[in-house]
Amino acid sequence: MYPAKVGVFQLGIAIMQGYIGYIRVSTVRQGTKGVSLVEQRDAILRYAERNHFSIAIWLKETETAAKSGRPVFNQALKLLRAGKARGIVLHKLDRGARNLRDWIAIGDLSDQGVEVHFVTETLDLQSRGGRLSADIQAVVSADYIRNLREETRKGFYGRLKQGLYPLRAPLGYVDCGKGNPKTIDPIKGPLVKQTFELYGAGHHSLETLGEEMYRRGLRNRRGRRVTRNGLSTILNNPFYIGIIRIQKTSETFAGVHGPLIGSALFKRVNAILNGKTNTRSQSHDFLFRRMLTCARCNYSLIGERQKGRVYYRCHSPQCSGTSLREDFIEGQVAALLQKLQFNESEKAYFKAEIQTMRETWTSRRDEELQRLTLQRGQVKARLDRLTDAYLDGALDKAMFETRKESLLVEQKAVAESEAQLARDGTSFPDRLEQFLELAGNAWLSYQSALFEEKREMVKIFTSNRKVDGKTLDLEPSIPFREVVKRVENSYCDLQRDTPRTLGAILNGLTILNEQELLPELKLIFGCRADHTKDRGGAKE
Repeated sequence: MYPAKVGVFQLGIAIMQGYIGYIRVSTVRQGTKGVSLVEQRDAILRYAERNHFSIAIWLKETETAAKSGRPVFNQALKLLRAGKARGIVLHKLDRGARNLRDWIAIGDLSDQGVEVHFVTETLDLQSRGGRLSADIQAVVSADYIRNLREETRKGFYGRLKQGLYPLRAPLGYVDCGKGNPKTIDPIKGPLVKQTFELYGAGHHSLETLGEEMYRRGLRNRRGRRVTRNGLSTILNNPFYIGIIRIQKTSETFAGVHGPLIGSALFKRVNAILNGKTNTRSQSHDFLFRRMLTCARCNYSLIGERQKGRVYYRCHSPQCSGTSLREDFIEGQVAALLQKLQFNESEKAYFKAEIQTMRETWTSRRDEELQRLTLQRGQVKARLDRLTDAYLDGALDKAMFETRKESLLVEQKAVAESEAQLARDGTSFPDRLEQFLELAGNAWLSYQSALFEEKREMVKIFTSNRKVDGKTLDLEPSIPFREVVKRVENSYCDLQRDTPRTLGAILNGLTILNEQELLPELKLIFGCRADHTKDRGGAKE
Protein backbone atom coordinates (compact mmCIF):
# COMPACT_ATOMS: atom_id res chain seq x y z
CA MET A 1 0.00 0.00 0.00
CA TYR A 2 1.17 3.54 -0.79
CA PRO A 3 0.23 6.96 0.62
CA ALA A 4 -2.24 9.04 -1.41
CA LYS A 5 0.39 11.32 -2.93
CA VAL A 6 3.96 10.29 -2.17
CA GLY A 7 5.50 7.01 -1.15
CA VAL A 8 9.19 6.83 -0.16
CA PHE A 9 11.01 3.56 0.49
CA GLN A 10 14.74 3.60 1.09
CA LEU A 11 16.90 0.49 0.63
CA GLY A 12 19.81 -0.27 2.90
CA ILE A 13 22.33 1.48 0.63
CA ALA A 14 23.32 5.08 0.06
CA ILE A 15 20.66 7.04 -1.78
CA MET A 16 23.28 8.54 -4.11
CA GLN A 17 23.75 5.09 -5.62
CA GLY A 18 20.05 4.38 -6.07
CA TYR A 19 17.35 5.42 -8.51
CA ILE A 20 13.90 7.00 -8.23
CA GLY A 21 10.96 4.80 -9.22
CA TYR A 22 8.17 7.09 -10.43
CA ILE A 23 4.68 5.65 -10.99
CA ARG A 24 1.62 7.65 -12.03
CA VAL A 25 -2.07 7.31 -12.85
CA SER A 26 -4.24 10.05 -14.31
CA THR A 27 -7.11 9.93 -11.79
CA VAL A 28 -7.74 8.85 -8.21
CA ARG A 29 -10.37 6.41 -9.49
CA GLN A 30 -7.82 4.78 -11.81
CA GLY A 31 -5.35 4.54 -8.97
CA THR A 32 -7.74 2.98 -6.45
CA LYS A 33 -9.96 0.83 -8.66
CA GLY A 34 -7.47 -0.48 -11.20
CA VAL A 35 -4.13 -2.32 -11.02
CA SER A 36 -2.10 0.21 -12.98
CA LEU A 37 0.09 1.30 -10.04
CA VAL A 38 0.87 -2.25 -9.00
CA GLU A 39 1.74 -3.26 -12.57
CA GLN A 40 3.98 -0.23 -13.04
CA ARG A 41 5.85 -0.94 -9.79
CA ASP A 42 6.35 -4.61 -10.61
CA ALA A 43 7.59 -3.78 -14.12
CA ILE A 44 10.07 -1.23 -12.74
CA LEU A 45 11.37 -3.74 -10.15
CA ARG A 46 11.92 -6.38 -12.85
CA TYR A 47 13.69 -3.82 -15.08
CA ALA A 48 15.95 -2.73 -12.22
CA GLU A 49 16.81 -6.35 -11.39
CA ARG A 50 17.74 -7.12 -15.02
CA ASN A 51 19.96 -4.04 -15.22
CA HIS A 52 21.51 -4.61 -11.78
CA PHE A 53 20.55 -1.38 -10.03
CA SER A 54 18.29 -0.64 -7.10
CA ILE A 55 15.31 1.63 -6.53
CA ALA A 56 16.05 3.80 -3.50
CA ILE A 57 13.00 6.08 -3.60
CA TRP A 58 9.44 5.35 -4.71
CA LEU A 59 7.25 8.28 -5.75
CA LYS A 60 3.58 7.89 -6.61
CA GLU A 61 1.24 10.46 -8.14
CA THR A 62 -2.41 10.61 -9.20
CA GLU A 63 -2.33 13.48 -11.66
CA THR A 64 -2.54 13.74 -15.44
CA ALA A 65 0.79 14.17 -17.22
CA ALA A 66 -0.86 16.65 -19.56
CA LYS A 67 -0.77 19.12 -16.68
CA SER A 68 2.52 20.77 -15.80
CA GLY A 69 3.35 21.61 -12.22
CA ARG A 70 2.57 18.20 -10.71
CA PRO A 71 3.84 18.30 -7.10
CA VAL A 72 5.30 14.77 -6.90
CA PHE A 73 6.93 14.97 -10.34
CA ASN A 74 8.44 18.32 -9.34
CA GLN A 75 9.76 16.67 -6.18
CA ALA A 76 11.45 14.01 -8.35
CA LEU A 77 13.09 16.70 -10.49
CA LYS A 78 14.28 18.53 -7.38
CA LEU A 79 15.87 15.36 -5.95
CA LEU A 80 17.64 14.63 -9.24
CA ARG A 81 18.96 18.19 -9.59
CA ALA A 82 20.26 18.00 -6.01
CA GLY A 83 22.11 14.75 -6.78
CA LYS A 84 20.07 12.70 -4.32
CA ALA A 85 19.65 9.91 -6.91
CA ARG A 86 21.55 8.65 -9.96
CA GLY A 87 18.51 8.60 -12.20
CA ILE A 88 14.81 7.96 -12.60
CA VAL A 89 12.92 4.93 -13.93
CA LEU A 90 9.47 5.33 -15.51
CA HIS A 91 7.13 2.68 -16.89
CA LYS A 92 6.61 4.55 -20.18
CA LEU A 93 7.57 7.91 -21.63
CA ASP A 94 4.01 9.23 -21.25
CA ARG A 95 4.11 8.41 -17.50
CA GLY A 96 6.60 11.25 -17.18
CA ALA A 97 5.33 13.85 -19.59
CA ARG A 98 2.55 14.48 -22.05
CA ASN A 99 3.26 18.19 -22.06
CA LEU A 100 6.38 19.59 -23.70
CA ARG A 101 7.45 21.73 -20.74
CA ASP A 102 8.00 18.72 -18.48
CA TRP A 103 9.64 16.83 -21.34
CA ILE A 104 12.13 19.68 -21.74
CA ALA A 105 12.90 19.41 -17.99
CA ILE A 106 13.58 15.67 -18.40
CA GLY A 107 15.82 16.39 -21.41
CA ASP A 108 17.79 18.99 -19.45
CA LEU A 109 18.44 16.44 -16.68
CA SER A 110 19.64 13.92 -19.27
CA ASP A 111 22.02 16.52 -20.72
CA GLN A 112 23.42 16.99 -17.19
CA GLY A 113 24.22 13.26 -16.95
CA VAL A 114 21.16 12.10 -15.04
CA GLU A 115 20.03 8.65 -16.19
CA VAL A 116 16.46 8.41 -17.50
CA HIS A 117 15.11 4.89 -18.12
CA PHE A 118 11.82 3.73 -19.68
CA VAL A 119 10.81 0.15 -18.89
CA THR A 120 8.66 -0.60 -21.97
CA GLU A 121 10.60 1.52 -24.49
CA THR A 122 14.21 1.20 -25.63
CA LEU A 123 15.20 4.85 -25.68
CA ASP A 124 18.74 6.03 -25.08
CA LEU A 125 18.59 9.75 -24.37
CA GLN A 126 22.38 9.97 -24.45
CA SER A 127 22.50 9.14 -28.17
CA ARG A 128 21.40 11.45 -30.96
CA GLY A 129 19.07 8.87 -32.55
CA GLY A 130 17.53 7.83 -29.24
CA ARG A 131 16.96 11.45 -28.25
CA LEU A 132 15.31 12.20 -31.60
CA SER A 133 13.04 9.18 -31.27
CA ALA A 134 12.07 10.19 -27.72
CA ASP A 135 11.41 13.78 -28.81
CA ILE A 136 9.09 12.53 -31.56
CA GLN A 137 7.20 10.33 -29.13
CA ALA A 138 6.88 13.23 -26.68
CA VAL A 139 5.46 15.50 -29.40
CA VAL A 140 3.02 12.77 -30.46
CA SER A 141 1.92 12.32 -26.81
CA ALA A 142 1.42 16.07 -26.41
CA ASP A 143 -0.63 16.19 -29.62
CA TYR A 144 -2.69 13.23 -28.43
CA ILE A 145 -3.54 15.10 -25.24
CA ARG A 146 -4.44 18.28 -27.13
CA ASN A 147 -6.76 16.32 -29.41
CA LEU A 148 -8.26 14.45 -26.45
CA ARG A 149 -8.86 17.74 -24.63
CA GLU A 150 -10.53 19.24 -27.70
CA GLU A 151 -12.78 16.22 -28.19
CA THR A 152 -13.68 16.24 -24.49
CA ARG A 153 -14.55 19.94 -24.73
CA LYS A 154 -16.75 19.28 -27.78
CA GLY A 155 -18.57 16.52 -25.95
CA PHE A 156 -18.93 18.69 -22.84
CA TYR A 157 -20.53 21.59 -24.71
CA GLY A 158 -22.52 19.22 -26.87
CA ARG A 159 -24.23 17.91 -23.73
CA LEU A 160 -24.81 21.43 -22.45
CA LYS A 161 -26.48 22.48 -25.70
CA GLN A 162 -28.77 19.45 -25.35
CA GLY A 163 -29.75 20.72 -21.89
CA LEU A 164 -27.78 18.02 -20.06
CA TYR A 165 -25.46 18.78 -17.14
CA PRO A 166 -22.22 16.79 -17.66
CA LEU A 167 -20.88 17.41 -14.14
CA ARG A 168 -21.84 15.94 -10.78
CA ALA A 169 -25.43 16.60 -9.77
CA PRO A 170 -25.90 19.39 -7.20
CA LEU A 171 -27.36 18.63 -3.79
CA GLY A 172 -31.02 17.64 -4.18
CA TYR A 173 -30.51 15.83 -7.50
CA VAL A 174 -29.08 12.44 -8.45
CA ASP A 175 -26.98 11.36 -11.45
CA CYS A 176 -28.67 8.97 -13.88
CA GLY A 177 -25.74 8.15 -16.14
CA LYS A 178 -24.24 9.82 -19.18
CA GLY A 179 -26.71 11.17 -21.68
CA ASN A 180 -29.55 11.34 -19.13
CA PRO A 181 -30.84 14.40 -17.28
CA LYS A 182 -30.46 14.66 -13.52
CA THR A 183 -33.51 13.66 -11.49
CA ILE A 184 -34.75 15.04 -8.19
CA ASP A 185 -33.51 13.14 -5.14
CA PRO A 186 -36.64 11.80 -3.37
CA ILE A 187 -35.09 12.46 0.06
CA LYS A 188 -32.81 15.48 -0.29
CA GLY A 189 -34.83 17.21 -3.04
CA PRO A 190 -37.78 18.20 -0.78
CA LEU A 191 -35.32 19.35 1.91
CA VAL A 192 -33.48 21.61 -0.56
CA LYS A 193 -36.87 23.01 -1.62
CA GLN A 194 -37.64 23.75 2.03
CA THR A 195 -34.29 25.55 2.23
CA PHE A 196 -35.39 27.96 -0.50
CA GLU A 197 -38.85 28.42 1.02
CA LEU A 198 -37.57 29.14 4.54
CA TYR A 199 -34.97 31.64 3.34
CA GLY A 200 -37.45 33.21 0.92
CA ALA A 201 -39.88 33.77 3.81
CA GLY A 202 -37.22 35.85 5.54
CA HIS A 203 -37.23 33.82 8.76
CA HIS A 204 -33.55 32.86 8.74
CA SER A 205 -30.04 34.06 8.12
CA LEU A 206 -27.64 31.63 6.46
CA GLU A 207 -26.31 30.61 9.89
CA THR A 208 -29.70 29.82 11.45
CA LEU A 209 -30.88 28.24 8.19
CA GLY A 210 -28.01 25.77 8.32
CA GLU A 211 -28.95 24.73 11.86
CA GLU A 212 -32.64 24.39 10.99
CA MET A 213 -32.03 22.31 7.86
CA TYR A 214 -29.60 20.06 9.76
CA ARG A 215 -32.34 19.50 12.34
CA ARG A 216 -34.75 18.60 9.52
CA GLY A 217 -32.31 16.07 8.08
CA LEU A 218 -30.42 17.85 5.26
CA ARG A 219 -26.82 16.65 4.97
CA ASN A 220 -24.03 17.35 2.49
CA ARG A 221 -22.28 14.58 0.56
CA ARG A 222 -20.07 13.82 3.56
CA GLY A 223 -23.05 13.36 5.81
CA ARG A 224 -22.37 16.59 7.67
CA ARG A 225 -24.18 19.88 8.14
CA VAL A 226 -24.34 22.09 5.03
CA THR A 227 -21.97 25.00 5.65
CA ARG A 228 -22.76 28.68 5.18
CA ASN A 229 -20.85 28.71 1.88
CA GLY A 230 -22.65 25.54 0.83
CA LEU A 231 -26.04 27.14 1.48
CA SER A 232 -25.00 30.26 -0.43
CA THR A 233 -23.95 28.07 -3.38
CA ILE A 234 -27.32 26.28 -3.33
CA LEU A 235 -29.42 29.45 -3.06
CA ASN A 236 -27.50 31.15 -5.89
CA ASN A 237 -27.61 28.16 -8.26
CA PRO A 238 -30.21 28.54 -11.07
CA PHE A 239 -30.00 24.78 -11.69
CA TYR A 240 -32.92 24.43 -9.27
CA ILE A 241 -35.22 26.33 -11.67
CA GLY A 242 -33.99 24.44 -14.73
CA ILE A 243 -31.08 26.63 -15.87
CA ILE A 244 -27.51 25.33 -16.10
CA ARG A 245 -24.74 27.75 -15.17
CA ILE A 246 -21.07 26.80 -15.56
CA GLN A 247 -19.40 28.53 -12.63
CA LYS A 248 -15.90 28.69 -14.12
CA THR A 249 -17.00 30.51 -17.30
CA SER A 250 -20.36 31.98 -16.09
CA GLU A 251 -22.02 30.49 -19.20
CA THR A 252 -25.71 29.58 -18.98
CA PHE A 253 -27.81 27.01 -20.83
CA ALA A 254 -31.45 25.93 -20.70
CA GLY A 255 -31.62 22.55 -18.93
CA VAL A 256 -33.99 19.66 -19.64
CA HIS A 257 -34.01 18.41 -16.03
CA GLY A 258 -37.08 18.96 -13.88
CA PRO A 259 -37.01 22.18 -11.82
CA LEU A 260 -37.15 21.85 -8.05
CA ILE A 261 -38.60 25.33 -7.38
CA GLY A 262 -40.34 28.10 -9.34
CA SER A 263 -38.61 31.12 -10.81
CA ALA A 264 -40.60 33.52 -8.58
CA LEU A 265 -39.22 31.90 -5.42
CA PHE A 266 -35.69 31.90 -6.87
CA LYS A 267 -35.94 35.63 -7.64
CA ARG A 268 -37.24 36.31 -4.15
CA VAL A 269 -34.39 34.38 -2.54
CA ASN A 270 -31.78 36.16 -4.67
CA ALA A 271 -33.28 39.55 -3.84
CA ILE A 272 -32.88 38.73 -0.14
CA LEU A 273 -29.33 37.44 -0.66
CA ASN A 274 -28.31 40.59 -2.51
CA GLY A 275 -29.95 42.92 0.00
CA LYS A 276 -29.32 41.21 3.33
CA THR A 277 -25.74 42.14 4.16
CA ASN A 278 -26.19 42.57 7.90
CA THR A 279 -26.46 39.19 9.61
CA ARG A 280 -25.52 40.27 13.13
CA SER A 281 -27.25 38.42 15.91
CA GLN A 282 -30.01 40.37 17.68
CA SER A 283 -30.29 40.55 21.46
CA HIS A 284 -33.98 41.54 21.15
CA ASP A 285 -36.48 40.29 18.60
CA PHE A 286 -38.96 43.16 18.21
CA LEU A 287 -42.15 42.80 16.18
CA PHE A 288 -41.19 45.32 13.47
CA ARG A 289 -37.42 44.73 13.51
CA ARG A 290 -35.80 45.65 10.16
CA MET A 291 -39.23 46.41 8.68
CA LEU A 292 -39.42 50.21 9.06
CA THR A 293 -37.31 52.59 6.97
CA CYS A 294 -36.55 56.25 7.60
CA ALA A 295 -37.99 58.35 4.75
CA ARG A 296 -35.11 60.84 5.00
CA CYS A 297 -31.97 58.65 5.09
CA ASN A 298 -33.38 55.22 4.03
CA TYR A 299 -31.79 53.47 7.03
CA SER A 300 -33.74 50.91 9.07
CA LEU A 301 -35.23 52.08 12.34
CA ILE A 302 -33.79 50.31 15.39
CA GLY A 303 -36.05 48.91 18.08
CA GLU A 304 -35.28 49.60 21.74
CA ARG A 305 -37.13 49.16 25.02
CA GLN A 306 -37.61 52.22 27.23
CA LYS A 307 -39.66 52.22 30.48
CA GLY A 308 -41.57 49.10 29.50
CA ARG A 309 -42.44 50.28 25.97
CA VAL A 310 -40.83 49.53 22.62
CA TYR A 311 -39.72 52.45 20.43
CA TYR A 312 -38.34 52.43 16.89
CA ARG A 313 -35.83 55.21 16.28
CA CYS A 314 -33.59 56.38 13.46
CA HIS A 315 -30.06 56.81 14.82
CA SER A 316 -28.78 59.05 12.01
CA PRO A 317 -27.82 62.47 13.45
CA GLN A 318 -29.90 64.35 10.85
CA CYS A 319 -33.02 62.27 11.63
CA SER A 320 -33.00 62.40 15.44
CA GLY A 321 -36.73 63.24 15.62
CA THR A 322 -37.79 60.09 13.76
CA SER A 323 -39.31 57.81 16.40
CA LEU A 324 -42.53 55.78 16.80
CA ARG A 325 -43.96 53.61 19.54
CA GLU A 326 -44.72 49.97 18.70
CA ASP A 327 -48.34 50.16 19.88
CA PHE A 328 -48.94 53.12 17.54
CA ILE A 329 -47.51 51.12 14.60
CA GLU A 330 -49.72 48.15 15.47
CA GLY A 331 -52.71 50.48 15.47
CA GLN A 332 -51.81 51.61 11.94
CA VAL A 333 -51.45 48.00 10.81
CA ALA A 334 -54.84 47.18 12.36
CA ALA A 335 -56.47 50.11 10.55
CA LEU A 336 -55.04 48.91 7.23
CA LEU A 337 -56.13 45.30 7.73
CA GLN A 338 -59.63 46.36 8.77
CA LYS A 339 -60.01 48.06 5.38
CA LEU A 340 -59.70 44.62 3.78
CA GLN A 341 -62.89 43.34 5.43
CA PHE A 342 -65.99 42.94 3.22
CA ASN A 343 -69.62 43.33 4.18
CA GLU A 344 -72.29 40.82 3.15
CA SER A 345 -73.36 42.71 0.01
CA GLU A 346 -69.75 42.90 -1.20
CA LYS A 347 -69.26 39.17 -0.60
CA ALA A 348 -72.43 38.39 -2.55
CA TYR A 349 -71.27 40.59 -5.43
CA PHE A 350 -67.84 38.89 -5.58
CA LYS A 351 -69.42 35.43 -5.44
CA ALA A 352 -71.72 36.15 -8.37
CA GLU A 353 -68.99 37.78 -10.47
CA ILE A 354 -66.49 34.99 -9.86
CA GLN A 355 -69.13 32.42 -10.84
CA THR A 356 -69.63 34.30 -14.10
CA MET A 357 -65.85 34.38 -14.54
CA ARG A 358 -65.71 30.59 -14.16
CA GLU A 359 -68.22 30.18 -16.98
CA THR A 360 -66.15 32.31 -19.36
CA TRP A 361 -62.71 31.41 -18.07
CA THR A 362 -62.01 28.77 -20.73
CA SER A 363 -62.01 31.35 -23.50
CA ARG A 364 -60.09 33.80 -21.34
CA ARG A 365 -57.59 31.07 -20.54
CA ASP A 366 -57.07 30.43 -24.25
CA GLU A 367 -56.44 34.14 -24.77
CA GLU A 368 -53.95 34.11 -21.92
CA LEU A 369 -52.21 31.07 -23.41
CA GLN A 370 -51.92 32.88 -26.75
CA ARG A 371 -50.45 35.90 -24.96
CA LEU A 372 -47.92 33.71 -23.16
CA THR A 373 -47.03 31.92 -26.40
CA LEU A 374 -46.41 35.30 -28.02
CA GLN A 375 -44.34 36.39 -25.01
CA ARG A 376 -42.28 33.19 -25.18
CA GLY A 377 -41.60 33.86 -28.86
CA GLN A 378 -40.52 37.40 -28.04
CA VAL A 379 -38.09 36.14 -25.39
CA LYS A 380 -36.63 33.65 -27.86
CA ALA A 381 -36.24 36.39 -30.45
CA ARG A 382 -34.43 38.54 -27.88
CA LEU A 383 -32.13 35.62 -27.09
CA ASP A 384 -31.36 35.21 -30.79
CA ARG A 385 -30.64 38.93 -31.18
CA LEU A 386 -28.46 38.85 -28.09
CA THR A 387 -26.45 35.93 -29.50
CA ASP A 388 -26.06 37.74 -32.85
CA ALA A 389 -24.84 40.88 -31.06
CA TYR A 390 -22.28 38.80 -29.14
CA LEU A 391 -21.05 37.06 -32.29
CA ASP A 392 -20.77 40.43 -34.05
CA GLY A 393 -18.59 41.73 -31.23
CA ALA A 394 -21.13 44.30 -29.98
CA LEU A 395 -21.18 42.73 -26.49
CA ASP A 396 -18.39 41.36 -24.34
CA LYS A 397 -18.75 37.87 -22.87
CA ALA A 398 -19.55 39.01 -19.31
CA MET A 399 -22.41 41.26 -20.45
CA PHE A 400 -23.66 38.57 -22.83
CA GLU A 401 -23.83 35.90 -20.10
CA THR A 402 -25.54 38.28 -17.64
CA ARG A 403 -28.28 39.22 -20.12
CA LYS A 404 -28.61 35.65 -21.35
CA GLU A 405 -29.23 34.32 -17.84
CA SER A 406 -31.84 37.03 -17.23
CA LEU A 407 -33.68 36.06 -20.41
CA LEU A 408 -33.50 32.35 -19.55
CA VAL A 409 -35.07 33.07 -16.15
CA GLU A 410 -37.82 35.06 -17.87
CA GLN A 411 -38.31 32.20 -20.31
CA LYS A 412 -38.72 29.77 -17.39
CA ALA A 413 -41.30 32.05 -15.74
CA VAL A 414 -43.37 32.15 -18.95
CA ALA A 415 -43.13 28.36 -19.29
CA GLU A 416 -44.33 27.94 -15.68
CA SER A 417 -47.35 30.18 -16.34
CA GLU A 418 -48.16 28.23 -19.51
CA ALA A 419 -47.92 24.93 -17.65
CA GLN A 420 -50.13 26.21 -14.84
CA LEU A 421 -52.86 27.34 -17.26
CA ALA A 422 -52.62 24.11 -19.24
CA ARG A 423 -52.98 21.97 -16.10
CA ASP A 424 -56.09 23.66 -14.71
CA GLY A 425 -58.26 25.99 -16.75
CA THR A 426 -60.43 27.07 -13.79
CA SER A 427 -57.60 27.61 -11.31
CA PHE A 428 -57.47 31.41 -11.42
CA PRO A 429 -61.13 32.09 -10.46
CA ASP A 430 -60.75 29.62 -7.58
CA ARG A 431 -57.55 31.28 -6.43
CA LEU A 432 -59.09 34.71 -6.81
CA GLU A 433 -61.92 33.59 -4.55
CA GLN A 434 -59.40 32.27 -2.01
CA PHE A 435 -57.45 35.51 -2.25
CA LEU A 436 -60.51 37.64 -1.49
CA GLU A 437 -61.48 35.35 1.38
CA LEU A 438 -58.02 35.60 2.92
CA ALA A 439 -57.95 39.35 2.46
CA GLY A 440 -61.36 39.71 4.12
CA ASN A 441 -60.22 37.65 7.13
CA ALA A 442 -56.80 39.31 7.42
CA TRP A 443 -57.64 41.35 10.52
CA LEU A 444 -59.12 38.38 12.40
CA SER A 445 -56.13 36.23 11.44
CA TYR A 446 -53.70 38.91 12.62
CA GLN A 447 -55.37 39.14 16.03
CA SER A 448 -54.94 35.40 16.67
CA ALA A 449 -51.52 35.08 15.03
CA LEU A 450 -48.29 34.21 16.78
CA PHE A 451 -45.29 36.56 16.83
CA GLU A 452 -43.62 35.23 13.66
CA GLU A 453 -47.01 34.99 11.90
CA LYS A 454 -47.65 38.67 12.57
CA ARG A 455 -44.27 39.63 11.15
CA GLU A 456 -44.94 37.55 8.05
CA MET A 457 -48.42 39.03 7.56
CA VAL A 458 -47.08 42.59 7.81
CA LYS A 459 -44.50 41.77 5.11
CA ILE A 460 -47.18 40.23 2.89
CA PHE A 461 -49.88 42.87 3.23
CA THR A 462 -47.62 45.96 3.10
CA SER A 463 -44.79 47.07 0.82
CA ASN A 464 -43.26 50.46 1.69
CA ARG A 465 -43.14 51.13 5.42
CA LYS A 466 -41.63 54.61 5.58
CA VAL A 467 -41.39 56.74 8.73
CA ASP A 468 -41.04 60.52 8.49
CA GLY A 469 -40.73 62.10 11.91
CA LYS A 470 -43.82 60.88 13.78
CA THR A 471 -45.71 59.87 10.63
CA LEU A 472 -45.93 56.32 9.30
CA ASP A 473 -46.65 55.75 5.60
CA LEU A 474 -47.99 52.21 5.44
CA GLU A 475 -48.63 51.27 1.82
CA PRO A 476 -50.54 48.06 0.97
CA SER A 477 -48.73 45.62 -1.32
CA ILE A 478 -49.85 45.29 -4.94
CA PRO A 479 -52.36 42.40 -4.66
CA PHE A 480 -54.20 44.14 -1.79
CA ARG A 481 -53.95 47.72 -3.02
CA GLU A 482 -57.15 47.53 -5.08
CA VAL A 483 -59.08 46.18 -2.11
CA VAL A 484 -57.92 49.00 0.21
CA LYS A 485 -58.58 51.67 -2.41
CA ARG A 486 -62.25 50.69 -2.66
CA VAL A 487 -62.72 51.97 0.95
CA GLU A 488 -60.85 55.20 0.29
CA ASN A 489 -62.76 55.85 -2.97
CA SER A 490 -66.23 55.11 -1.61
CA TYR A 491 -66.43 57.63 1.22
CA CYS A 492 -68.32 60.13 -0.96
CA ASP A 493 -71.18 57.87 -2.02
CA LEU A 494 -70.77 54.25 -0.99
CA GLN A 495 -74.10 52.98 -2.29
CA ARG A 496 -74.06 54.56 -5.74
CA ASP A 497 -70.51 53.55 -6.72
CA THR A 498 -70.27 50.18 -4.98
CA PRO A 499 -70.76 47.90 -8.04
CA ARG A 500 -68.39 50.01 -10.12
CA THR A 501 -65.76 50.01 -7.36
CA LEU A 502 -66.02 46.26 -6.72
CA GLY A 503 -65.86 45.59 -10.45
CA ALA A 504 -62.67 47.63 -10.61
CA ILE A 505 -61.21 45.44 -7.84
CA LEU A 506 -61.91 42.25 -9.80
CA ASN A 507 -60.53 43.76 -12.99
CA GLY A 508 -57.41 44.94 -11.19
CA LEU A 509 -56.79 41.56 -9.59
CA THR A 510 -57.56 39.65 -12.80
CA ILE A 511 -54.97 41.49 -14.89
CA LEU A 512 -52.30 40.84 -12.27
CA ASN A 513 -49.73 38.31 -13.34
CA GLU A 514 -50.22 35.06 -11.42
CA GLN A 515 -46.55 35.19 -10.48
CA GLU A 516 -47.36 38.32 -8.42
CA LEU A 517 -50.57 37.04 -6.82
CA LEU A 518 -49.95 33.37 -6.07
CA PRO A 519 -46.72 33.69 -4.03
CA GLU A 520 -48.65 35.88 -1.59
CA LEU A 521 -51.32 33.20 -1.23
CA LYS A 522 -48.73 30.47 -0.78
CA LEU A 523 -46.88 32.41 1.89
CA ILE A 524 -50.11 32.99 3.83
CA PHE A 525 -51.18 29.35 3.52
CA GLY A 526 -47.70 28.12 4.47
CA CYS A 527 -47.41 30.42 7.45
CA ARG A 528 -50.80 29.46 8.86
CA ALA A 529 -50.47 25.74 8.04
CA ASP A 530 -47.06 25.34 9.66
CA HIS A 531 -48.15 26.87 12.92
CA THR A 532 -51.46 25.01 12.88
CA LYS A 533 -49.41 21.78 12.87
CA ASP A 534 -47.28 23.13 15.74
CA ARG A 535 -50.44 23.70 17.74
CA GLY A 536 -51.41 20.06 17.41
CA GLY A 537 -53.60 20.41 14.32
CA ALA A 538 -56.18 22.62 16.01
CA LYS A 539 -58.46 24.45 13.61
CA GLU A 540 -58.80 28.20 13.81
